[in-house]
Amino acid sequence: MKKLIAIVLCLLMAFAAFACAQPAASTAPEAGGASEGAAAADAAQTYAVITKSAGNPYNEREAAGFEEAITEAGYAAIIKHPAEITAEAQITLINELVAQGVQGIAVAANDVDALETALKAAMDAGIKVVSLDSSVNVASRMTHINQAGVQQVAQALADAVLDLTGGEGDWAILSATSTASNQNAWIEAQKEIMKGDAYSGLNLVEVAYGDDEYQKSVDQTQALLQNYPDLKVICAPTTVGIAAASKVITDEGLQGKVIVTGLGLPSEMAEFMGEGNVACPYMFLWNPIDVGRVAAYALIEMVNGDLTGELGQSFVAANGTTYTVTEAGDGGTEIIIGPPFAFTAENIEEWKTVY
Repeated sequence: MKKLIAIVLCLLMAFAAFACAQPAASTAPEAGGASEGAAAADAAQTYAVITKSAGNPYNEREAAGFEEAITEAGYAAIIKHPAEITAEAQITLINELVAQGVQGIAVAANDVDALETALKAAMDAGIKVVSLDSSVNVASRMTHINQAGVQQVAQALADAVLDLTGGEGDWAILSATSTASNQNAWIEAQKEIMKGDAYSGLNLVEVAYGDDEYQKSVDQTQALLQNYPDLKVICAPTTVGIAAASKVITDEGLQGKVIVTGLGLPSEMAEFMGEGNVACPYMFLWNPIDVGRVAAYALIEMVNGDLTGELGQSFVAANGTTYTVTEAGDGGTEIIIGPPFAFTAENIEEWKTVY
């Protein structure tokens, strides 16, 4: 009997020693567990950009900048290029992204008002929404990412037309779509500026629309040349339009007779620029990659910081730049990246390999 008790006591002592050697159970996370969980949650964030259309080089560079900034921050990026240049195609993509539960959407609008219902539904679902390049209306966004101020762009284009025509004669505008809010804002501001006495010798004969399609822009350029034999300048505030118009002028040997200016990509326009009689003596733009990046920075700050898009707010982006929310011309707010930059015969070779 004593022997049995001794065996039992030994077993109990061994069990107790084993139990004491094991770590106590706890509901508290191990050191680093919370931060790892937060990091995992952050990594699950997804941000999307919707461009105007597929095959648009400017939009593709915007999307590339957006994707770079999102992935550099450790998040997932979705790029959506509509198959058609319509609001309906963009609405379909917005609804898909809402169903996916993305954290943020940036959109370059094909129509300022038509996306409102879809984007309001996105914001009601907790998704942060900004527009970039071509804005949506105030009710459809938290803020707009603007490559340059409307007045800055309009003044640059107005002065270019004045310079290249010699202050008098016929000129035309070759725009994108008739519903593109950015082009429409620039054109209206340009018209207003050109009511001044300095521009009184100029005659705007037509605003043509190439719908940001290369072949249609070619066709519209040819129609302008046929319909207005005294045409001196074509001003194209669209990268697709300026390249198409410059190609037509070059192919028809009209360099120096009909001059093209506007907003263009250096990589696409270098062949039409340079010294002497060329289709395009100079043009303007900004870096579309930066437009996409700033849209990404703003969405990230909205999701993870305090940015709401209210007037006067500012934040420091990952690139070290401070961006400030300013008043937009439509009653909402916007973040302006900077003034337009002039590309000329002197610097086009330097910039054509950049974008």
